[in-house]
Amino acid sequence: MSEERLRVSRREVLKGAAGAAAWLGVPAAARAEGEERAPSWPGIRRLGPGPTPLSFRLNGEAVTIEVTPRTTLLDALRGPLGLTGAKRACDRGACGACTVWIDGRTANACTVLALDVDGLAVTTVEGLSSGNALHPVQEAFVAQDALMCGFCTPGMVMSCAKLVERGAVDEESLREGLSGNLCRCGAYPHIFRACQEAQR
Repeated sequence: MSEERLRVSRREVLKGAAGAAAWLGVPAAARAEGEERAPSWPGIRRLGPGPTPLSFRLNGEAVTIEVTPRTTLLDALRGPLGLTGAKRACDRGACGACTVWIDGRTANACTVLALDVDGLAVTTVEGLSSGNALHPVQEAFVAQDALMCGFCTPGMVMSCAKLVERGAVDEESLREGLSGNLCRCGAYPHIFRACQEAQR
């Protein structure tokens, strides 16, 4: 590089600094005057940054809570709603311990924002049983001794129940359908047998 290209005049530095200060100062000035930075449109619900109302059906009952926009469904279930069946393990959707049903489809609660289920139906492992009567998959898990430490069991039961509902209980379907649920104890043969027993 030539020496001329490296030279910057004091005037250029001051101009650049004044421009940067003006650019950085505009949002702060707007906030100080109480102006909103984003326009509001009719019919569009503004979320956050503070608590936002959330209403959905949980295990067949209507619930309304307040959550911040960054709250995951798993945090909402285990926190204010007090349902601890869905487990926190990987916290990135890799193990299936937090599997729930959202409008009848399996989902990892740790990867879903709570506000995304607004108006939808969520079913957790606590909602599978009917009173004191266990779901057929839960009964089959007990009968087939399909758990060891039990940490993966709630998510595994939710995935198995969906596979049984679809009639996909041959070994290949079970391997594929449960590929998102990890059992670190290796109880897969018992889990597969439990799914097949629940189908009968």
